[in-house]
Amino acid sequence: MTFAWYAHLKNLLDRPWYLAAIASWGIAFFEYLLQVPANRIGYAQLSLPQLKMLQEVITLAVFVPFATLYMDKPVKLDYLWAALCMLAAVYFVFRGTANT
Repeated sequence: MTFAWYAHLKNLLDRPWYLAAIASWGIAFFEYLLQVPANRIGYAQLSLPQLKMLQEVITLAVFVPFATLYMDKPVKLDYLWAALCMLAAVYFVFRGTANT
């Protein structure tokens, strides 16, 4: 999803926004084909907040390498502090029992 949301800023910046939207929707469609069944399967073991937190952590784990390697953006120390906050959020969401 990261590629669908942000790659057009590098690859299609000189094209009309609606072409970028159509290309992004086409890429996102295939991820949704995986995400919906994964949520259905995951919801049998995890609560809704746990599923959402897992999705956010995976998104950031993909976004940082994407931003640095593909989009040529520098990593800042503030990103480390944000990652630590995410780890704290994971702790609080997962410390209880599943499906609560």
